[in-house]
Amino acid sequence: MRSPARLKYTLLLAVLAVSALVLLSWSRDWYVFTLAGDSAERVAVPGAVAAPALSALALAGIALAAALTIAGPVFRVILGVLQVVLGGCIVLSASLAVADPVSAGARAVTDRTGIDGAASVAALVAETAGGTWAAVTLALGVLAALLGVAVLVTSRRWPASSRRYSAVQFDEAGTSDSAGTLDSAAQPDEAPARGRDASVSDWDTLSDGRDPTGSDR
Repeated sequence: MRSPARLKYTLLLAVLAVSALVLLSWSRDWYVFTLAGDSAERVAVPGAVAAPALSALALAGIALAAALTIAGPVFRVILGVLQVVLGGCIVLSASLAVADPVSAGARAVTDRTGIDGAASVAALVAETAGGTWAAVTLALGVLAALLGVAVLVTSRRWPASSRRYSAVQFDEAGTSDSAGTLDSAAQPDEAPARGRDASVSDWDTLSDGRDPTGSDR
């Protein structure tokens, strides 16, 4: 049986890895359309076109994994629920592209040919190839949701996050030192006062015609 600490970091790494793979899938070509006509032009449909929301979902998953490293028991539950929701959104985005590749990649065809409209684009696409990355993303979404469930189930057993900062404690010795410092700081003010009294006395002696440094004082 795995220790709570090992279980925690295994799940965190899994969430991070799945999110990174979703981001990688978003950057790859999902489909290749062959257009009707004599030229049989081919148009690549990247994941950024077929499922544009994946980049935001993947980055949210990465941020969620980072937040889980310092979250307390209550926030772990909240973040676990969010992970399940993120996984469901990834599944939804990928499943829409798997169910209707032509509609998902219509923007790529429009950018290449200038032809717009769902019916016009569907009539222009003669053949659809690929789809591996779309299926992989769909599986990653399911896995992301399952990881969220795992966080919900096991988060109460995770070890508490370490605290970098602790409260500063003051003892009586520190108070005494502070008082002593204040007393010593006040002492230099007394010395100038005594010096000023001596100067006045010397001035009075000179006014009387006597030597202030003489022994007759």
